[in-house]
Amino acid sequence: MKMQRISEVVLLMAGVALGLCACHTVKVNKHKPWIETSYHGVITENMDIVLLDPPLVALDKDAPVPYAGEICAFKIHGLEAPFEAVVLNGTSGEGQLRARGLVDCELQKEYTFIIQAHDCGAGPGGTGGKKSHKAVVHIQVNDVNEFSPVFREAQYHAAVTEGKIYDSILQVEATDQDCSPQYSQICNYQINTSNTPFAIDRNGNIRNTEKLSFDKQQQYEVLVTAFDCGQKRSTESVAVHIDVKPVCKPGWQGWNKRVDYEPGTGSKQLFPKMHLETCGGPLSSVRTTVELQTSHIGKGCDRETYSEKSLQKLCGASSGSTDLLPAPSVSTNWTASLVTDSGRDSDLIFQFDGRQAAKIPDQMVPQNLTDQFTIATWMKHGPTPGLRAEKETLLCNSDKTEMNRHHYSLYVHNCRLVFLLRRDFTQVDTFRPAEFHWKLEQICDKEWHYYVINVEFPVVTLYVDGVTYDPYLVTDDWPIHPSQIDVQLTLGACWQGGEVTMPRFTQYFRGSLSGLTIRPGKIESQKVISCLQACKEGLDINSLESLGKGIKFHFNPAQSILVMEGEDMENMNAALRKVSYINSRQFPTPGIRHLHISTSVQCFGEDTCIFIPDIDAVVMVLQPSEPRITIAGVDRLTRPAADLRGPAGLTLFQDLHIISTVTKGDTASHHTAGRLGVQEEIIHNLDYCDILVLGEELRPEQEGLQLQRSTLLGKHLDATNSTSGMSIYGVDSMSNYEQVIRQVHYHNWHPAQTPDRKFRLTCSELNGRYTSNEFTLEISVLHKSEAGEHVNHMVAPPQYMQVVHHPAMVHSLYPTHGSGVPSAATVVIVICIAALVVVVVLGIYHIHLTHQQEGRSSDTTKEGELDWDDSALNITVNPMESFQEPQGAEEEASEEEEEEDEEDDITSTESDDSEEEEVPGAPRVQQSSKRGQLDWDNSTLTY
Repeated sequence: MKMQRISEVVLLMAGVALGLCACHTVKVNKHKPWIETSYHGVITENMDIVLLDPPLVALDKDAPVPYAGEICAFKIHGLEAPFEAVVLNGTSGEGQLRARGLVDCELQKEYTFIIQAHDCGAGPGGTGGKKSHKAVVHIQVNDVNEFSPVFREAQYHAAVTEGKIYDSILQVEATDQDCSPQYSQICNYQINTSNTPFAIDRNGNIRNTEKLSFDKQQQYEVLVTAFDCGQKRSTESVAVHIDVKPVCKPGWQGWNKRVDYEPGTGSKQLFPKMHLETCGGPLSSVRTTVELQTSHIGKGCDRETYSEKSLQKLCGASSGSTDLLPAPSVSTNWTASLVTDSGRDSDLIFQFDGRQAAKIPDQMVPQNLTDQFTIATWMKHGPTPGLRAEKETLLCNSDKTEMNRHHYSLYVHNCRLVFLLRRDFTQVDTFRPAEFHWKLEQICDKEWHYYVINVEFPVVTLYVDGVTYDPYLVTDDWPIHPSQIDVQLTLGACWQGGEVTMPRFTQYFRGSLSGLTIRPGKIESQKVISCLQACKEGLDINSLESLGKGIKFHFNPAQSILVMEGEDMENMNAALRKVSYINSRQFPTPGIRHLHISTSVQCFGEDTCIFIPDIDAVVMVLQPSEPRITIAGVDRLTRPAADLRGPAGLTLFQDLHIISTVTKGDTASHHTAGRLGVQEEIIHNLDYCDILVLGEELRPEQEGLQLQRSTLLGKHLDATNSTSGMSIYGVDSMSNYEQVIRQVHYHNWHPAQTPDRKFRLTCSELNGRYTSNEFTLEISVLHKSEAGEHVNHMVAPPQYMQVVHHPAMVHSLYPTHGSGVPSAATVVIVICIAALVVVVVLGIYHIHLTHQQEGRSSDTTKEGELDWDDSALNITVNPMESFQEPQGAEEEASEEEEEEDEEDDITSTESDDSEEEEVPGAPRVQQSSKRGQLDWDNSTLTY
């Protein structure tokens, strides 16, 4: 029984044990692994081991049961972190965090991700494994000092003023690409150059350790090195340039005393690098005046130096004006006694010194001045010495005898311009305006000005350099009673003819005058006045649109003075750099033009302000390329007497050509003597051409030169004719001069009584400044000899330089000439041609019989010989017959020539010798070279 109970107990315990065992087998891996909730790690860049705090360890309560208590893996979640976790000991749960690749601090300084631990599960296959909770891992990448400092600039520049100690002249700066403050910050700078009066602090500020002297050394160069906080130095040192300037003096800097100007280049900047140095003074506004001084050139400006009459035509002025100060000549001799200023580039200027005057001949005095007329003149005048200055008369119309009444006059008195106009007594006997006064600075500033007085009685208007001025005072007076006394018009003084012991001049003028004209019956328009006084050179501003809004500027009418004003210094500097010089003349006067620049400034809240010294500079206008005017054409005409007696006369210069060339070279040729260049044809105006008779003057009763007035219509040209020749004048193009001169005819009603004539043609530009060659034309009257023409090859332009073997060829080149051949000469030529034809035909027939049996090549040769004979016939007959045949016959002959030329081709050269042998007595045209005959025929076809 006892044993039975023991057995039951054993069985029961075994059952319990089996049950417990069965239960444990089912639930072996009951616990999850355990790790810390967060980790902090450090890794040095370019290393792979991460140092974690705390260390990476996973615990499992299932230990020491196999598998379930062991750690098999650590897994990382999140992002693409370049890390992996490995198990070092599965039983103890130790792990390690490693980098999968190189970690760069400069790319990323920190990483954050999730990690979990996994146990090995319930069995060897890892089934039923458990994973821990998620832990956060923060990793910081430690920096390595791998980069050197680098300076921000390749080099540094600074400027200091001598005699001063600066706390900081300039600051250099270097950077480092390392990521940490320790290695990326620059902790020190060092000057490597020895024995320099400079020092540098930790922030890169450079200062001078002693006062610098401009005379001792004007520039320093020091080398600077940078160090980071890891004491790594920069690979390359930087150069620092320090300029020493003299003690600052306010004024304009960066300008040249001389500016060279090459004619024809448009406008040129005068001060491209100019700036105002204010030495740090606070300025509120700047006013600058730029003045171009050209008083030494002509009328104070490089104007066109044509005559006043030519200029009036160019500007479209009304006709009918009288030039009271013309160039002295046979017909204008009243100015011969006046003193002219000869050194003014052909400008006709008369100087009056208080002792000179001139009477205008009665036939030249403008008559019947109506209620409308204009007086114009150029005048340069200065203040008159003495307290009580006398009147200085420019123009005066007074009684010639008995009385001293002034009918009208223009005079200067105490720097006032006065115009006196006393009208004759009319039906209305009342006060009328008689004197008009203007007080202007220009009258006594010793500069040239253009004065125009427009009279529309009773209104009188004064224009000075194109600007209108009304009189400040008008004085009335009674009209002058009519009388039978003649009047005298004078220049430079007033004629006192009556009530004196001896008639004399009085009220002399002291100054200079030019271009004094009177135009009765019509006043001049402002447009024409502006054109007449317009300046060809002056100051200009490039790109007005780019000027700052705060810049104000003003030009005087002649554009010789420019005033600019502004508040912003940088805008003023930029505006002054845009000021340029321009000279639009094709051939400007070479030499210097003075520039004067004056500046005044205003400062903020200061009674005294800085003083800006004036500037004096020059513009040097270089010598322009001088034109060479060439006249070319036929220089010998032989014509029958009938042509000279005909109604049309003889056209002298029908084949005239006028060209102008200049020698173009590089810029250095202006300064190098004898420098060769390329000739280039240019177009410009002429102002006169003279056709002079050489030898005995023309006899008006039997010969003369003629030109239809209709030829001058639409052109700025006039012509005068006399027994010594013809003069065509006016400013106009070379082509218009060619057209007019080609229409000049020579008539001779009794050619048998007149010797052969020679005419000389010359043309000029700028009042004789540039003159053409002297082209001589010889006229031979043909009585019983052959007519012909001769081309002057020495002066012919390239397109007319043809090889001429016979004078008759010229007719084909210039078929417009009408000339005749005497009938006797024609008969001789026809007989010679007939003989030539007979000989050639016999020769051909003989050759044909001799070579009858030869092949096709021989036949070809004979055809060529026959062709040559026909062409020789054409060359001899047609041009000579064309001198006398009517037009219809000429056309038929020309058609026949063309047909024969198309059918026959001149190719034979073997028949040349035979012609010379068989025709020894041929005319002169046959004695020239055969190649020349061939050329002649081609030229006939071409022209």
